[in-house]
Amino acid sequence: MGKSGKFALGCALAALAITQVAAQTVPDFAPVTDAEIQQPDPSDWLSWRRTLDSWGYSPLDQIDTSNVQNLRLVWAMPLNSGHQEGTPLVRDGIMYFPGPADTIHAIDAKSGQLIWRHARDLPEDIGNYLPVYDTTRNVALYGNLVIGNSADNYLYALDARTGELAWETQILDYRQGAKQSSGPIIANGLAITGRSCEPEGGPAACVIVAHNAQTGEEVWRTPIIAQGSDPNDATWGDVPLADRQQVGAWMIPSFDPELGLVYMGTSVSAPTPKIRLAGNDETYLYHNSTLALDVETGEIVWHYQHLVDQWDMDHTFPRMLIDQQVAPDPADVEWMAPDIEPGRTYRTLSGVPGKTGVIYTLDRETGKFLWARPTLQQNLVGHIDGATGRVTVNPETIPTEYGESITICPAPTGGANYYAPAYSPLTQTMYFPLTNTCAEMSSLDPADGDTGVYGIATRAYANPEAGGMIGAIHAVNAVTGRSEWTYRQRAGTQSLLTTGGGLLFAGDAEGFVLAMDQRSGEVLWSMNVGSSVTGYPATFAVDGQQYVAFSTGFWLSDNFTPEILHGRQNTLFVFALPEASIGHRGPERAQVNPAGAMGSADAPPPGGNIGGFSRAASSGVFSAAQAEAGLAVYQRACAACHGPDLQGAGGVAPIRGAAFMSRWRGRSVAELFAYTREAMPMGAPGSLSDPDYLAVTAYMLEQNGFPAGETALDPDEALLAAIGID
Repeated sequence: MGKSGKFALGCALAALAITQVAAQTVPDFAPVTDAEIQQPDPSDWLSWRRTLDSWGYSPLDQIDTSNVQNLRLVWAMPLNSGHQEGTPLVRDGIMYFPGPADTIHAIDAKSGQLIWRHARDLPEDIGNYLPVYDTTRNVALYGNLVIGNSADNYLYALDARTGELAWETQILDYRQGAKQSSGPIIANGLAITGRSCEPEGGPAACVIVAHNAQTGEEVWRTPIIAQGSDPNDATWGDVPLADRQQVGAWMIPSFDPELGLVYMGTSVSAPTPKIRLAGNDETYLYHNSTLALDVETGEIVWHYQHLVDQWDMDHTFPRMLIDQQVAPDPADVEWMAPDIEPGRTYRTLSGVPGKTGVIYTLDRETGKFLWARPTLQQNLVGHIDGATGRVTVNPETIPTEYGESITICPAPTGGANYYAPAYSPLTQTMYFPLTNTCAEMSSLDPADGDTGVYGIATRAYANPEAGGMIGAIHAVNAVTGRSEWTYRQRAGTQSLLTTGGGLLFAGDAEGFVLAMDQRSGEVLWSMNVGSSVTGYPATFAVDGQQYVAFSTGFWLSDNFTPEILHGRQNTLFVFALPEASIGHRGPERAQVNPAGAMGSADAPPPGGNIGGFSRAASSGVFSAAQAEAGLAVYQRACAACHGPDLQGAGGVAPIRGAAFMSRWRGRSVAELFAYTREAMPMGAPGSLSDPDYLAVTAYMLEQNGFPAGETALDPDEALLAAIGID
């Protein structure tokens, strides 16, 4: 079946974003246990990749290769603005979805009806300290809690029933260089988290941390940069501790409850060229490594380094835990251990952990190297010693002087990246979404001035040997390492999901969601949802019906395919077979009519009556400068819908004149400010700063005849609540 079914949402869907539901609760929520997280009910999706082995596999098989062509859209929900890479978690028919900037939604998974929404109040200056701070990939469920890892460096928990904050624990100061884009997994009652670390945070920001998942109390904290009494401190040569930077763990770990080991991948150091540090002969542990940590203590039990990295080729991506025989086929597998025992079932750790696109399979009990092979064209890994597992970097890719031009494949955007692979026990096959790129690289001379965090120059381009096919999905047998099939296309491919129905679900940068046959790679169904598929897919069941969820947003690598046009809307989509009660309305909701709110069922007081307020808006409560600033904000963010004269059009309400006054007379300025902040701009509520919202509030008051005074509106909500609109 070819790509078809273009699905346009546009402004109609974006307009729904102003509707928010509050004060609803999740009834009869059953606390989530460790046993359920480690072996979840097939109907649920309780962790990032459903199970802690990071397979991305569900045994659900109602939707299968024989009927997937009948999939239909069941519901869609617009999400708040920002960098969207969320993962739906589902418990007993309730979906918990993390939108950008620590915005968590509780949703009736059958109907798409919002139950509650919690938006964390992040510091206004956070963007001054952390780049792309608003990515929120996942949350975790434990007990009665939804647990998140916030952009401002807290671990926090919400009551899963109400969305109310239960506790929060500060991990680091966001102004000192740690960014948390991924949430926790739950391992034996502990919430385990990693983070990326900016240079200003130094080695103290580069940590993996465990907290008690019920109380938020910190249990252990493990440095990723070898230091002090760590026997690998010497791998940094003469680099002072303060200059050991940037080695983060910014994705989500795997966990083996029988071995009691947490497996986490790490990133590059900064600056990346080792001629900027102690030279090319050192290994700088534990960058670009797999770490196996004792879940109880955080101690590093073993480590394996995949690459001494010169070019930002992070190795932070999923490690799949598979119990299997190991029989690598020399025809496909380039490097293997000489002493693999035929017929033995190994506890392996496998997958493409890094941007090089190389598969590594290790014994996860000991860290022993078993086999490795590329999945796409790469020239960074030159050789791997089968006996020791030691990786030798291709010397042609190692800079020895500043300004030297070096070609690498893949580019630092990665042959693999944050998009997740999947494994199917039905085929014993791993499926990898890949990107075919190369780059011209050079190391920048610090004597020339500011060279940036990484100290490198990059010119990435599509790999010319790929024939213009940027995206690929490569199926590799986990036992033999043989290539089963490869699917290639122009658009970049995104995260994958396998099911008991023999299906592989995928998304791409053009906006297509696809269902493929696991065994052949044939595309059986596809649909264009209008924007790049950027989140992690999930499947679940409610009332005996199976559903599949995808989410969209903004893809960062559009420059490789400029002719592909798509939206960048953040939207959550759920699909099912026609039997799944498409159009289900969801549970009945209690009415919420906050006193004085716009659209309230409560009758407003008679015109002119502002009893109970200590100030009247007519007395001059904002400054002329604040209103003038509000005009600039209005022109930038509001005029497209409400018009240059504030009179609205096409169903958009006027915000000047009799219509405005009939709605707001007798209410407080605090209510006007809160409504504007929570509902506007349409499609991106809350995307402006509080000073901008205050300024546009002042501008609306001015345009409705209220005079300016000497002082500006104060952001203190109590002061705003004391001002009545008369």
